Amino acid sequence: MITPAFAQGTGAAASGTDVILQVVPFVLIFVIMYFLILRPQQRRARQHQDMVKNVRRGDTVVTTGGIVGRVSKVTDEASEIEVEIAEGVRVKVVRTMIAEVRAKGEPVKAA
Repeated sequence: MITPAFAQGTGAAASGTDVILQVVPFVLIFVIMYFLILRPQQRRARQHQDMVKNVRRGDTVVTTGGIVGRVSKVTDEASEIEVEIAEGVRVKVVRTMIAEVRAKGEPVKAA
């Protein structure tokens, strides 16, 4: 009583457009991710590199660990700087671990 249904194949031209329609959402997702995630992250990384490269003696810095101190010694070729965190107490800090650079005389930002 029930006849079997046979699948009918589509033409070659239709299968080409099907592939394109399946790829388009993935391309759109990648473009959206690039503009919302990757591009701003690259911009922040570039700003951080410039900030770390321009650290000078006398600048007040905040490390990623939250230590606030004044830069007492900087060498251009070294990856470390010397920071005075208290009177007579100096520590070496890796340049990339600087989270923020505050200029001389700049007040602490209110929370």
